[in-house]
Amino acid sequence: MGNGMAVIIDGTKISQDVRGEIRGEALRLKDDRGVVPGLAVILVGDDPASHIYVARKEKACAEVGFLSREYKLPGDTGEAQILDIVGQLNADDTIHGILVQLPLPRHINPDSVINAIDPKKDVDGFHPLNVGRLLTGNPFHTSCTPSGILELLDRYEIDIQGREAVIVGRSNIVGKPLALMLLARHATVTVCHTRTRNLPEVTRRADILVAAAGSSEMITGDMVKDGAVVIDVGISRLPAGKLVGDVAFDQVSEKASYITPVPGGVGPMTIAMLLKNTLHAAKNFT
Repeated sequence: MGNGMAVIIDGTKISQDVRGEIRGEALRLKDDRGVVPGLAVILVGDDPASHIYVARKEKACAEVGFLSREYKLPGDTGEAQILDIVGQLNADDTIHGILVQLPLPRHINPDSVINAIDPKKDVDGFHPLNVGRLLTGNPFHTSCTPSGILELLDRYEIDIQGREAVIVGRSNIVGKPLALMLLARHATVTVCHTRTRNLPEVTRRADILVAAAGSSEMITGDMVKDGAVVIDVGISRLPAGKLVGDVAFDQVSEKASYITPVPGGVGPMTIAMLLKNTLHAAKNFT
């Protein structure tokens, strides 16, 4: 396509579609089996961004008819107390998903807390068992942001099979799980990072380019092949206050065939997939 014709992938609309479907399924589940999907969120400390995310999750649960429970704990809460709450939630039949909002305060080891969650209730897909099961092709839950990216590609009927996918960024939350999920869908996958040599040469090979490096507007027009599908996972605020992603949108949208905006692209999909994972747990693991 090229020449300023990129289709803008509307994550806000798709996330609303997904939420509508989840709401319908949740109502059926309640009618058929008397089960209401339940999500518990544990929030430690007063990180402002985390509070915004948790409020959004609570609102999203209400919209789709889920039970939502929150544990807002002071920043000096001990690890033992958090593990105790996780243990209680593991044993609670009304809770199908447990989410610990990251980042945790420094004195708490996030791995200890994540490892304590029942993998069937680990709706973030971060438990080592879920990560291992993803590697071998059969996770209970997959990480929400990569799942959201696949959902966007599917809803826009973008073919994955046999395509060359390049991911910039190798985080445990996005880059690594997404690489495995794209591989499972028969893409040829390259993962790039800060030590990658001649990054533009690699990104120009991509039919599907995913920018998840957390570096504002680092993907410029000259790094993108004509007609590529560009997915932007980054979000940062420029000094002037404007929200931008990892992709220089104006330049890249002139070359891409499809592109996600920031905000309103991948972001809204993450909570939608969290709800989907919670529904999945309620349907299959109760």
